[in-house]
Amino acid sequence: MLLARALRAAAALRPPLRHPPRRLLSSSSPRALLPPPAAAPPLARSLWQLGGGGWRTALLRPRRGSAGGVSCGCGGLHTEGDKAFAQFLTDEIKEEKKIQKHKSLPKVSGGWELEVHGTEAKLVRKIAGERITVTFNINNSIPPSVDEETQDDQKPDEQEPDLTSTPNFVVEVIKDDTKQTLVLDCHYPEDEVGHEGEEESDIFTIREVSFQPTGESDWKDTNYTLNTDSLDWALYDHLMDFLADRGVDNTFADELIELSTALEHQEYIKFLEDLKSFVKCQ
Repeated sequence: MLLARALRAAAALRPPLRHPPRRLLSSSSPRALLPPPAAAPPLARSLWQLGGGGWRTALLRPRRGSAGGVSCGCGGLHTEGDKAFAQFLTDEIKEEKKIQKHKSLPKVSGGWELEVHGTEAKLVRKIAGERITVTFNINNSIPPSVDEETQDDQKPDEQEPDLTSTPNFVVEVIKDDTKQTLVLDCHYPEDEVGHEGEEESDIFTIREVSFQPTGESDWKDTNYTLNTDSLDWALYDHLMDFLADRGVDNTFADELIELSTALEHQEYIKFLEDLKSFVKCQ
């Protein structure tokens, strides 16, 4: 008790701490006259500063009659470069249509029915309880251009070789009484395409062979896949004969190249037209 009384008495004798009252700076305060802190670099600005207000939209919108700006009423950015680009595309489309060999896609002989979905095409044939489908995609199907040395040797009056589409294609053989589909992944070797007058050889090859569940769009990687690089030639020849008996032979492969080339050119022209519309915003 005596100790507590002594502590309270000592506290009463201690002078009170003084805290200056907080106040808002008025316009007459000296601190209010100090210049604001330096602005942060543009990259350090917050997103709300960059996106707030309508002034940025007005800055991006080309002014009427300003140099380099063309107004079409859509509110988008248009420049003289866009105008020149659109004119170039117009001329390019005209030239591509002039050299277009097929206004409609050519047919493949042998009773094949064609289904096209954008850049993917499927040929279907039914024969004696079997359904054979051949699927290919024309994207990235144009082989690389010739090297510079060959171009240097080309005479000025010589025409450039026509672009040919040689896509990889997948053959599926489905039997009515089985739940498995035989899948053969095929492609065109670069050194075999376009060699006429030579001893007849296969212009396409089989790269891989596997079985996949019938009716399932997603194939299983866990199913065994046979790579033909190290395959016995006798077995490989039987596989090629197996395809030929079902209409997938050199004649079919030639016609598939013609079909794929026509489809690729058709899609290229459509792409140019879409690009022109996009640039012109129409």
